[in-house]
Amino acid sequence: MTETKSVNVRAMLFDMDGTLLDSTPAVNATWEYFAKEYDLDLHEVLRTSHGVRTIDNMKNWCGITDPVELRDAVELFEGMIVKEAQELQAAGKDGLIALPNVLDLLNHLNTSPIPVWAIVTSATNTYASAALPTAGIPTTPKLITADDVSKGKPHPEPYLTGAKALDVDIKDCIVVEDAPSGVRSGVASGAKVLATCTSHTRQQLEGLGADWIVTDLSKVSFEVKDGRVQVTIDESP
Repeated sequence: MTETKSVNVRAMLFDMDGTLLDSTPAVNATWEYFAKEYDLDLHEVLRTSHGVRTIDNMKNWCGITDPVELRDAVELFEGMIVKEAQELQAAGKDGLIALPNVLDLLNHLNTSPIPVWAIVTSATNTYASAALPTAGIPTTPKLITADDVSKGKPHPEPYLTGAKALDVDIKDCIVVEDAPSGVRSGVASGAKVLATCTSHTRQQLEGLGADWIVTDLSKVSFEVKDGRVQVTIDESP
């Protein structure tokens, strides 16, 4: 049975990897390299690293603390993701691709005369600026990256920064996330949270405080009017 909910908000705040675009093959290939270099448990890294800033992953998993080494490791890691994605796409395989219904939803939001959405990602600006056009994602009014915050997800700072950039109240926003760390960040910020099962199972996302959980964004539609977004959500499995 269809379980449809509707809510009206001032703005949408989207995570990037796993929410708007699928970077899994390229990210996994990059982590395989780092797992060999730093003798890591690849399964455990892939299970817990998604949605966390690269700089924090380099500290937590690779034990890198020197600021210069950290900067270089982050640049290498994120540069490798884009390179891997481009090589996969050149071979006719999936590299960085927009997830279901994402392009239609974002293009519709861009019809608003005032900004009604932003991307809030744990990636750096360098990576995000390369990944978004590679996946064909429309230009966002505001892009908040790891470079814009001092504390990454699950801390609320990233989404609070996104709302501030749009000059809107965080409580009048919906955060769209695919990872537990991002869901926790959105919940802690005071926003409403829509979780998508595009990188984690429904069971992994339940109990974290999300207001809605959907299979993917094909279960969501938007209507934009007078600088606000009417969001219709189909929560059926």
